[in-house]
Amino acid sequence: MVEVANASQAEIDWLVREDASAGEAWVSRCVALGEYLIAREAGEIVGFLRFSRFWGRVPYMDMIRVLPGHRARLLMTSSECDESRPQDWHRRNGFSETGAIELPGLQSVPEVFFIKRIA
Repeated sequence: MVEVANASQAEIDWLVREDASAGEAWVSRCVALGEYLIAREAGEIVGFLRFSRFWGRVPYMDMIRVLPGHRARLLMTSSECDESRPQDWHRRNGFSETGAIELPGLQSVPEVFFIKRIA
C-alpha cells in the first residue's frame, strides 16, 4: 500500500536529489510551507508531488515524480462536461472518455472522466 504524507525536514536530501531542477533553497522553502507530498511504499520513498499556490490560495501542481518500477500504467483525469477545450486537449493527447458522474450540490454540470494507458 502506498502512503502519502507531507514531506518533513528528514526528506530534504532525497528531495534535493530527486527534484534536482528545484535546488536546495527552493526545496527547503517548499517543505517549510508544506508544499511537498511524499509517497512511501513499504517505508521507502517512491515519489513526490510539489505544488504551489496561485495568488497564495489556489493549489497548482508544479512537479510530480514517481520512481521507475513504481509508476502506474494508467492515467485518469477529468473535466466538467461543458469544458470543450480541455476535453479536446485530452482527446488530441491520446485520452479516451470513460464515463461521467453527476455531483449534485457540488457542481452544476457532470464531471467527464478520461483515461490513457501508458507504457
